[in-house]
Amino acid sequence: MRLTILGGGGFRVPLVYGALLGDHAEGRVTRVVLHDVDAGRLRAIARVLAEQAAGVPDAPEVTTTTDLDEALRGADFVFSAIRVGGLEGRAHDERVALAEGVLGQETVGAGGIAYGLRTVPVAVDIARRVARLAPDAWVINFTNPAGLVTEAMSRHLGDRVIGICDSPVGLGRRIARVLGARPREAWIDYVGLNHLGWVRGLRVAGRDRLPGLLADPALLGSFEEGRLFGADWLRSLGAIPNEYLHYYYFNREAVDSYRRAGRTRGAFLHDQQARFYAGTDDPGVSALALWDRTRAEREATYMSENREAAGAGEREADDLSGGYEKVALALMRAVARDERTTLILNVRNRGTLSPLDADAVIEVPCLVDAGGAHPVSVGPLPDHATGLVCAVKAVEREVLAAARSGSRATAVKAFALHPLVDSVNVARRLVDGYTAVHPGLAYLA
Repeated sequence: MRLTILGGGGFRVPLVYGALLGDHAEGRVTRVVLHDVDAGRLRAIARVLAEQAAGVPDAPEVTTTTDLDEALRGADFVFSAIRVGGLEGRAHDERVALAEGVLGQETVGAGGIAYGLRTVPVAVDIARRVARLAPDAWVINFTNPAGLVTEAMSRHLGDRVIGICDSPVGLGRRIARVLGARPREAWIDYVGLNHLGWVRGLRVAGRDRLPGLLADPALLGSFEEGRLFGADWLRSLGAIPNEYLHYYYFNREAVDSYRRAGRTRGAFLHDQQARFYAGTDDPGVSALALWDRTRAEREATYMSENREAAGAGEREADDLSGGYEKVALALMRAVARDERTTLILNVRNRGTLSPLDADAVIEVPCLVDAGGAHPVSVGPLPDHATGLVCAVKAVEREVLAAARSGSRATAVKAFALHPLVDSVNVARRLVDGYTAVHPGLAYLA
């Protein structure tokens, strides 16, 4: 089976390949094609993967190419993890927003909109090429903003594109852990959009254990989201939010923390990864060891500004292991081998969440088999969550419309309607600021 990874020179690709190395079952991935527009990054990651594969019998063959059509032909699965504009683009997203006093995070608020506006046209082109060159392939999208990009691609690929994210998986794992339950034995009632969802229940052996957790301040204070949001607020919500909701519930504190930081997250990652990729040019250096050290630093500093604002302390060791590669592998196995499983995924709504239309991409538990991912019916959201989901989905639709039409006015509307952008005038200045620094937004008239 052939897997093509778009963004194949990306820093997290070794996580995916490492997961593949542990899969020895029949019907496994035997060939990995890495595609990237940056040949230097491809060489660096290929070195890491070669070291990972050393001594592993029947390790999947790895090839690299900068030709997108060549990468797609013959693919059974396409894993999309592109970053349009690179980390320099992310740093621009953050700085332009913070200069206006609003959040610049890469998937939430102004930064997420800017990232979406320059990514959607590229993702749509990829979707069209997949439909033409590999019509039987399944596309697994991790490109952020994951829900928005998956919805853009679904308009050309239908249900053959599925979005993944490791945030809900990590949240469910942490809740199960503090309750003394095995994550695989727990049913997680999770619903929302990508980076905008809530755990409303966690059932073990048919019993919902979440009410007991919410009633126990000590337990709530023993894991990351409990410390991030605070026990009182979680009890008020009656749910455990995805960590990204900290940007909404504590927006002022998050923005203040980001503005006080010496540099933005994007700038930090840009400098860190520049050192990594440059370091792999030295043939005397172990590329894998260098990658491991860089990854450990990256994971330890994840959402550090939010934890600082909340006084949540350092991340726990168990939360530094990632997880999206495991979701991707489980998804591929379920589809390719009909190994039925349940995963939290980004898929078309199809009546699952009543306030949204059938084509809106949502993030919910899905039953996965050879026919793809099938969303599980969920109960209605409370009013406060419904309002937020509908508002953000409306923004996503304006982003898609702006990317399709090239209309500056529609782009301004997308920024102005977002709950974390507090002025139409700010929205106009944001569009001016982003178009000035991003060549990829030159299409906005």
